[in-house]
Amino acid sequence: MTTPEPYDAIDVIRAKRDGGTVPEPALRWMVDAYTRGYVSDAQMASFAMAVFQRGMERDEIRVLTDAMIASGERMSFGELGKRTVDKHSTGGVGDKITLPLAPLVASFGVAVPQLSGRGLGHTGGTLDKLESIPGWRAALSNEEMFAQMQGDVGAVICAAGSGLAPADKKLYALRDVTGTVEAIPLIASSIMSKKIAEGTDALVLDVKFGSGAFMQDIDRARELAQTMVALGTDSGVATTALLTDMNVPLGLAIGNANEVRESVEVLAGGGPADIRELTIALAREMLALAGQPDADVEAALDDGRAMDTWKAMIRAQDGDPDAELPAARETHVVTAEADGVVSRMDALPFGIAAWRLGAGRARAEDAVVHAAGIDLHVKPGDRVTAGQPLFTLSAQDEARFARALEAVEGAWEVGGTAPETGPLVRERITA
Repeated sequence: MTTPEPYDAIDVIRAKRDGGTVPEPALRWMVDAYTRGYVSDAQMASFAMAVFQRGMERDEIRVLTDAMIASGERMSFGELGKRTVDKHSTGGVGDKITLPLAPLVASFGVAVPQLSGRGLGHTGGTLDKLESIPGWRAALSNEEMFAQMQGDVGAVICAAGSGLAPADKKLYALRDVTGTVEAIPLIASSIMSKKIAEGTDALVLDVKFGSGAFMQDIDRARELAQTMVALGTDSGVATTALLTDMNVPLGLAIGNANEVRESVEVLAGGGPADIRELTIALAREMLALAGQPDADVEAALDDGRAMDTWKAMIRAQDGDPDAELPAARETHVVTAEADGVVSRMDALPFGIAAWRLGAGRARAEDAVVHAAGIDLHVKPGDRVTAGQPLFTLSAQDEARFARALEAVEGAWEVGGTAPETGPLVRERITA
């Protein structure tokens, strides 16, 4: 005899639709029933739209997140014998910070369990970038992860297992096709359910705002950051967030293999100033949460310690850190038409252009072209002369250049004065 369900989905939907608070047992049931297929996609889509329109109270978001964690396994790094600290970015254009950041923090004896994803649309995926390296392997068992963090390497960047928060995977796919991706309670619970289930002691969030960010408005980005910091804190994970500018692409490389090259430059003590600045800022946050507030992160970049850890991390996952990276067969250079100062370079169009060149994917099952992308030669505030290269497009097929150029048309400007810009790291948000 079938045991009757304790709640009805329609009652939960109505409660949120009418602006009420869903009782904790009913909300937990809704997530569980959807995960096991009792609540239909149509019903959960209606609930997601009600959340999008009506929002959720802080305690509701906590319960939703906890229910999503409870839908799968929960990892623990308690037996490692050292502190664990992770970082999550909400994504942007040219955002390769994880690559130099994870080995930099690990070089101080802290374990960094960086469970990463793949790109979709204009935002790049950390795993796609690293797979530019010959032999590098994203899929690791839990035992391999633990061994890599416990040993001399200390850091691991790999794919998250399917057992972490399966409710989130199912709900995210539904949100993607129902116009509810932007709901802050759903974004926050999606990100934090996976990070909390991962079992890290501490977490630093890089929440971006601007034209190339998921949240273009700074106030909404701040609200998202505050919500996620509260979720982490309520779950016993020490959590802070940095609100960072994504109006201009980060660094000079947008793609996969070229972003790896730029990351290695940073690990060698060089690289673009903005990549180095953000890497250092996030490393300081992570190490402070791990009990090392006075760590000299600049020294670790400049004296080779972070590079040594990077090479060890790549080798541990069967990659060759010294191997030649893929290079594109075709390039197209865009030059300045007049003398002046670069006054604008919008991030989003450049991200879309790199995607059209083959660096990104339109569907989760699509392959990326590791050699495709864009290399910027200038940034806003730089003075240029007529005929000087502004950026170079790279692809395996020159037929891709036309649509990429369409994407960036009007996305940059050379004028008479330098633009007014604010700091890269705009705010620090704590519980």
